[in-house]
Amino acid sequence: MRILVTGGAGFIGSAVVRHLVRDVGARVLNLDKLTYAANLAAVENAVFSPNYAFVKADIADAEAVGRAIAEFRPDAIMNLAAETHVDRSIDGPLAFVQTNVMGTAALLHEATRYWRGLDPAARARFRFLQVSTDEVYGALGEEGAFTEASPYRPNSPYAASKAGADHLARAWFRTYGLPTLISNCSNNYGPWQFWEKLIPLMTIKAVRGEKLPVYGDGRQVRDWLYVEDHAEALHAILTRGTPGETYLVGGGEECRNLDVVSAICDLVDELEGVQQEGPRRRLISFVPDRPGHDFRYAIDCTRIERELGWKAGQRSFAEGLRRTVTWYLEHRGWWEDGMRERYDGGRLGVT
Repeated sequence: MRILVTGGAGFIGSAVVRHLVRDVGARVLNLDKLTYAANLAAVENAVFSPNYAFVKADIADAEAVGRAIAEFRPDAIMNLAAETHVDRSIDGPLAFVQTNVMGTAALLHEATRYWRGLDPAARARFRFLQVSTDEVYGALGEEGAFTEASPYRPNSPYAASKAGADHLARAWFRTYGLPTLISNCSNNYGPWQFWEKLIPLMTIKAVRGEKLPVYGDGRQVRDWLYVEDHAEALHAILTRGTPGETYLVGGGEECRNLDVVSAICDLVDELEGVQQEGPRRRLISFVPDRPGHDFRYAIDCTRIERELGWKAGQRSFAEGLRRTVTWYLEHRGWWEDGMRERYDGGRLGVT
């Protein structure tokens, strides 16, 4: 299978590329703009395979995208190219609209032009997977979980831009017949995640003995999904899902942000040794909450489990978190250099 993966140098995208090349044996073209959060090194051993190729391009550049599609002739396109950090969307929302909305529209347009030119058998096989987030559904209360029937109620510029992209993918299916699928996932974590996100940032600050800023009272709840489990789910949706449908992917393990940070402190104490000043939980500090911060996300994975055979929780959150924290401790050179050159870990998203 020939698969074009956009955003394949990003955190989730690189995990998808690794899985497709290493475990599935697919031929993959990685199309990525290489923004601040991209890292081609994350593709790891996949880059040494003859089944892998890379092209630097912006999905909003229709000419470059059309050329890449025409030359590679994919059987499927997986769109993981996106601006993803909620705090950055508060500071600069237009960049999120440009990539997540306009970029997805350009990609869908070029994919449709290509798809229409295929022979009937190839047209029937072709798929376009729009990879999205549970944040499009807004916030949950103390109980319940998002399902494929949940209404869209985005509360951040990031979530709104991803909701717009989802609506475009659905519209292209209804209007033009392009065989699109949509996936909405919970919070991903694992190796190679850029350190603006909660788990890597708190790990790095704990290693350095810096204050650990927790938004509000830290009681916000997230459903945590190990990135490699997510990559496997996306391949299942792409190859076994029904065009025009949506599939939710979650880890099945809810945890309060404060409890996640506390667990990171304990792991760093265990792996690095307790500091002379005392356990790292002393570094936790509460800061003003993020504007529009959603209280709770949770995913009901019944559909993907029942219809596609993928099950959540293949790795427990405790196991995945230990593996992730250990990975960051073993790859200090990567994030130390990056913190000097790209992002120093300071607060973002303050209006």
